[in-house]
Amino acid sequence: MPPVAFPAPTAASGGDIASADPLRYLFGYNARSTARSLAEFTRAAGTAWVDTLTRAATPLEAATRGLLWLTAMRDRRAPDWHLPNDIVLSTPFAHLRDFTDDAHRATDVVPTLVLPPQAGHSSTVVDFSPAQSQLAVIKAAGLTRLYSLEWRAATAATRHVTITDYLDVIDRSIRRMGGRANLVGNCQGGWLAAIYAALHPERVHTLTLAGAPIDFHAGESVIAASTIALTRAFGLAPYRALVAVGGGNMPGRAVLGNFIGIQPHSEIARQLQLLENIDDPAHVERYRVFEDWFKHTQDIPGSFYLWLVEHLFRRNQLISGDLVIDGRRADLAAITCPLFLLAGSTDHITPPAQLFAAADAVGTPREQITRRTANGGHLGLFMGRDALREDWPPLLEAVYEHSVPRADPAAGGAGAAERTLAAATAVADPRGTRRVPAP
Repeated sequence: MPPVAFPAPTAASGGDIASADPLRYLFGYNARSTARSLAEFTRAAGTAWVDTLTRAATPLEAATRGLLWLTAMRDRRAPDWHLPNDIVLSTPFAHLRDFTDDAHRATDVVPTLVLPPQAGHSSTVVDFSPAQSQLAVIKAAGLTRLYSLEWRAATAATRHVTITDYLDVIDRSIRRMGGRANLVGNCQGGWLAAIYAALHPERVHTLTLAGAPIDFHAGESVIAASTIALTRAFGLAPYRALVAVGGGNMPGRAVLGNFIGIQPHSEIARQLQLLENIDDPAHVERYRVFEDWFKHTQDIPGSFYLWLVEHLFRRNQLISGDLVIDGRRADLAAITCPLFLLAGSTDHITPPAQLFAAADAVGTPREQITRRTANGGHLGLFMGRDALREDWPPLLEAVYEHSVPRADPAAGGAGAAERTLAAATAVADPRGTRRVPAP
């Protein structure tokens, strides 16, 4: 497993074996991961034998299937946005995309701004496909004045972009949207949203965080354990070396390698499952859409990356209250708006404890904090059909209720149940569909 594509803490905390004894944790984790990979090979081999006997396939037929398999694995395309939108603000490192339909521009609802993950992949994960779109679910929930930032791939010209630049583009976006917005932050977009909300609480109406590390040292994480072991031995030198190799930026391919290395059995299962279902056009298309997003990487600005390594993953300053940006302390206690937290029960990238720590750090009244745990892992929180149909709609309904004037019963219109149902049905029903294994 490449241990240096992601940063992590360097000091033990909370008694978790991942931080207290990282080498022991990694030994056990890698042993389990190897066993799962071998089990997947064994399962696939057995399926292949049964399939061969059932089909009575000729060598030519077997070769044809193998060629189709290889072609499908190599047929990659750049991911794209699916919902209609316009770029209304642009910088060299980010675009602001407006997904508001013309018919809803005058709607009396607080606008919503989505901050996608930023971990070496395209921001289109929040609009993953026509059948799996977080943005479509948000719109269907009644939050129709909808915007999303798009993090652009780093270049030589943007390698010196800083945390200040990212916070500034969020502020410019919200000002353009009217000066106050609901913030939805996914993964690294979540800690960025939390920092912005701590510095500008007057501009954040509600804050929703999904799979976002807030206490970077909490829980058991292979990412944390591997990097703790590395930094104890070498400090930050490996991270600086990676940025140097990337010409001043963090290479997206290194981040992808780390994702695959953490759960190799998912990669193995996905490719072998493709071979088993190569005659099923629907499965091949689901595979292609995921691989197009997952394998299409983009670099991260080097200065920004090294900043987050030092101040968040290593020093854990967001949760400690010691984070200072441009002379201002980013104190989570300054956040008093309604807070919604969504974690994945099997999230190995951001264990639930890393997210739920926000509940104890903010100044939001306890009765206005909602915690929810979805069944599944990390990426499924943003693009998985189960989370989009079952977990996001009730959270978004609560955000909506905070975002419109108190309803007049005589005014008519869709009620809470209708909005929640509309949000759920904005995503294709996953029943009866074989999942494409994802990290």
